Amino acid sequence: MAALKVLCRGHVHFAGIGGSRMSEQGLSSLFPMSELSVMGLAEVLPHLPRLSRRLGQTVAEIGRRRPAAVITIDSPGFNFRVAKRLKGAGIPLIHYVAPSVWAWRPGRAREVAGFLDHLLALLPFEPPYFEAEGLSCTFVGHPVVESGADRGDGGAFRRHHGITADDPVICVLPGSRRGETARLLPVFGATLGLLKRARPRLRAVVPTVAGVAGDVSRAARKWPVPALVVDGESEKFDGFAASNAALAASGTVALELALARVPAVIAYRVNPLTAWLVRRLIRVPYANLVNIVLERQVVPEFIQGDCRPQLLAPAVEGLLGDGGAAQTEAAAEALRRIGHGGPSPSERAARAVLDAVSRSPQNHRAQTQ
Repeated sequence: MAALKVLCRGHVHFAGIGGSRMSEQGLSSLFPMSELSVMGLAEVLPHLPRLSRRLGQTVAEIGRRRPAAVITIDSPGFNFRVAKRLKGAGIPLIHYVAPSVWAWRPGRAREVAGFLDHLLALLPFEPPYFEAEGLSCTFVGHPVVESGADRGDGGAFRRHHGITADDPVICVLPGSRRGETARLLPVFGATLGLLKRARPRLRAVVPTVAGVAGDVSRAARKWPVPALVVDGESEKFDGFAASNAALAASGTVALELALARVPAVIAYRVNPLTAWLVRRLIRVPYANLVNIVLERQVVPEFIQGDCRPQLLAPAVEGLLGDGGAAQTEAAAEALRRIGHGGPSPSERAARAVLDAVSRSPQNHRAQTQ
């Protein structure tokens, strides 16, 4: 959105559904984006009536406004239903974040080609999957590379919070959804207890977000090591820089940690029914994008039944020793492959959007009227 404003010299307006950072760019959200943050089959079912109402509300609002383009971002369960209802309405439909057809359900490439007009891909190997089905697709790079995760001030963070230079610090990231935190907080707390046996001065830094901050704070107060819960990107990235290693839920934060050069152990648990289904559908051996891009396990992963303190603690301890440097060097190569050091992903995405808009018959008609 910021890049579009620059390229359009400010002559662009936004409407839709988003969070606080989109609000900073001028978006007034139709409803709270947190209502769409539900993952997993068993987790989604109780929310279906509300999600259905929000879907109808979103489509109706787009029809009323007739925007130059509709840009849907991730969340395919909701956004693809929006796009399907809008297909044929004469509005360019652009989706940001290509479905992971290389990981599971390869037939989705043909499916999305049937209702999208353009796709923005985060990974360099993704466009051919969709272009083969006739869908225009642009590799723009992963937005994490310009997130600022590598610009934290660890020294200032430690001084401000009374953490000495010799205190070992683990950055603990239990997720941003209540389902994630409910499953991972007890496991992560027990893991810290095992680590404390060898490192009695161990401290934990726990970046969190508004939707789960209360749950995280209550759990962290009971942990066997001093745990500092922080919010906001600045504090999070400073906390990264102050940390010797990280224990994190699988997700984009793993890439942020790689960018910050913090060696990490990744863990995850989902509802058993969801896990049973995923095991039968997934086509790649890894969950972490660093490992997927490099095609080997660089970042240790402990998923579902392996997500246990007895396994996590030795893996984290290994990173506090000599194992962390090798991981961060390997992760740097993965980051280069997804756009680090190249053109800004946000500018590349904004240019792709404007190109798609300029090709739209609707906008050609508007220009000739």
